Order: sequence, then structure tokens, then C-alpha cells
Amino acid sequence: MWAIPVALFLVAFFHRVAPGVLAKDLMHAFGATGALIGLLSSTYFYAYAGFMIPGGVLIDAYGVRRVVSAGGAVMGIGTLAMAAATASWMLFVGRFLVGMGATVTFVGVLKIASVWFPASRFGTLSALTATVGILGALIATAPLAWLAAVSGWRGAFALVGAGTLAASGVCAWLVRDHPVGASPSYAPARAELRSVATGILKVLGNRHTWAPFLTFFFLYSALQNLLLWVVPFLRDTYGLSATMAAGYASAPALALLVAAPLTGWLSDRIVHRRKAPYTMLTSGLVGLWVVLVLTLGSLPLWGIFALFFGMGMFSGAFVLTWPIGREVNPPHLAGVAVAVVNLGGFLGAAVTQAFLGAVLDARWTGAIVGGARAYPMEAYRATFAICGAFVLAAALLSLLLKETRGVNVWRP
Repeated sequence: MWAIPVALFLVAFFHRVAPGVLAKDLMHAFGATGALIGLLSSTYFYAYAGFMIPGGVLIDAYGVRRVVSAGGAVMGIGTLAMAAATASWMLFVGRFLVGMGATVTFVGVLKIASVWFPASRFGTLSALTATVGILGALIATAPLAWLAAVSGWRGAFALVGAGTLAASGVCAWLVRDHPVGASPSYAPARAELRSVATGILKVLGNRHTWAPFLTFFFLYSALQNLLLWVVPFLRDTYGLSATMAAGYASAPALALLVAAPLTGWLSDRIVHRRKAPYTMLTSGLVGLWVVLVLTLGSLPLWGIFALFFGMGMFSGAFVLTWPIGREVNPPHLAGVAVAVVNLGGFLGAAVTQAFLGAVLDARWTGAIVGGARAYPMEAYRATFAICGAFVLAAALLSLLLKETRGVNVWRP
């Protein structure tokens, strides 16, 4: 019940990172600038953010089986559309469909976790879900670069799209919304749908919802911009091939494979806290971003890998966003609450990626390598300095989080 929806979430996470690995190929194929690549990447997040709350409402009202399988189908169709694109607008349409379909996968998986597993394991399952997603990001680094080298970027997208359609069919066939004999966790009647929709106002009106929303906004903005521009940075600054650059760029995802479940487990089982580890990890991450900006271009490749790995470890703080959002809101609005706080991160990625692409373009000196723009080191320094400022904002905002101690603290 958990594994099939989470496989679709893996694909959704894969698409968050893929444009960074294929950025130079897309620049060459469509004559794109850094701002255009940033806008293309952010199109996913605009769609994801725009449909996230409606997606949570639909899952609470109609169940995971129907909504997530439909979302997977839309995601697969969008991927195939990108593979077939002959103009940039077609690429954007496909990317938008991918984001729209992906928006229900994460909330759907967490809804399954809240229905099929004990409440005391929700933090751990949130972290495990994020870990599977991070595996998708890892697949979108060196493996995607290798696949694109073998079959071309169009062939890579075509294979991913076909696999996504198959997974959505399996989801519709096998997944059940609740255990046999349990009360349904959804009510498809229109009156009940309206009741769930009005719950959005209750979640949005809760002042404790906004601290995790805004903290995740800035923390995830920095992470996604790093994943978008790290491969172009390594290619332009260190002269690496796409496959080698993607290998080094996998360091944050490799670290998150450990950090995400470890953070959730420690929060649930050892420290029994949410706020304290969130603040400590984001504060440490600020220091690593400062090191990256100050040493940009001077570290050896092994040092770059180690630094990116450390940044991934500290970025594991973001998995605590969803338990906090759930635990400060009414239990029956779990899907909507998770969707609202999750919206913060995706809205942040959406509004910052094109902007940071424009920052790179503003410092471009006219160099072209392999049909794509090559940016100077100072352009990347300015971009990564802004990302560091985002993380600092996240660390400060984390001080406003409500400490839940791993239990629901909502009161009327």
C-alpha cells in the first residue's frame, strides 16, 4: 500500500532534479538561456504549488487510489510530451503536466502512512518517504546523465514516461485506501468534499502553520537551486563532462539518503523533539554555505564532494516540516495540513529558480561551450551567496516553530 504510491513519488522527485543534469543539452537543443532553464525547472514547482492544496482536498475526499493513479498518468503523459517537444513551449507544457501530476504523490503517500500505520511512526515514515524521493533525485544525477549519453535526452524522457504510466496502472489496480474493516478515510459525497475544503481555512488560519511553511520556503529554495545549478557549475568551473559532473553532484542526494531517515528516527525515538533539531541542522547548514561561497573554485574535487555531502546531511532538517504541519493542525485534516506546509517549499523553488538563472545571465561574459552558455565563477558565487542567505532566513524562522514533541497539539 505504501510502496506503490511511493514509487510514483520517486518519479516525481526525479523530475525535480533532472533539468539540472540536462541543462546544457536543453540549452543546445532550444537555444535556451540560464533564465529560461530556470523558468523551465520552476514550471514544475509552479504547477506543484498551484495544485498542492486542491490535491490534498481531493485525497481527503476521494482517497489515494484514484487520485494518485490519475496523477501518475498525467505525470507520464507530460514526460512523453517533453520527449517529443520540437519547440520550447511544448517543453513547458510537458513540464507543467509533470508538476501537476506529481503534486498528489507525496500527500498521497503520507495519507497512506497515517491510515495504515500507527501514529507514533508517522515521523519515521515521513522521513522514509523523503528518502525514497531522494533516491529519485540520485537517479536523476549520474544514471540520468549516462542514460542521456546512450539514448539522448529525448530517449531518456520517453523511457521514464512509459515507466510512469505503467506504475500508475499498478497503483489503480492494487492500492487500497484503508485496511479491510476500517472506516474509510475519505467521503466522496459532495457535502463532505465541501466540508474538507472549508478545512483549508482552518489550517490557513492557524498561526502555527505559517512557521513551518516559511521555514520550508527558504530551506527548499536553496536546496533545489543547488541541485539545478551544481552540474553546470562543475562543468563550467572544473571542466568536467556531464557524466562526471553528475557523479559529484550526487553527493547531496547520497547524504540525504542517510540524513532523512536518521533525522526522522532521532526526532521520533531519541530526542522526542521537532523544533530543536530543525534549528540546529539549519544553523549548521548556514556555515557550510558560507564555506562554499568563500572557497568557490579553489577546493579540489574531493573537497567539493565532501562539502556537498555535508550540505546534504544538514539539509535533512526539511523532513521535520511535515510532522510539524500535521501535529499543529486538526487530525482529520492531515492531508490538507501537510499539503499547506509542503506548499511553502515548492512555492519557494518556483519563484527563485528563474530569478537565480537571471542572476547567472547577468554575469555571463559571452562564452559558449558545446552550443550552451558557460558562466564564469563569479556568476556562480553570486548565485550561491543568495542561496546561503535563503538558508540563514530558514534558520531564523525555525525559531518560531511550535514544539510538538511528536504528538498532535492542536486545540480548538
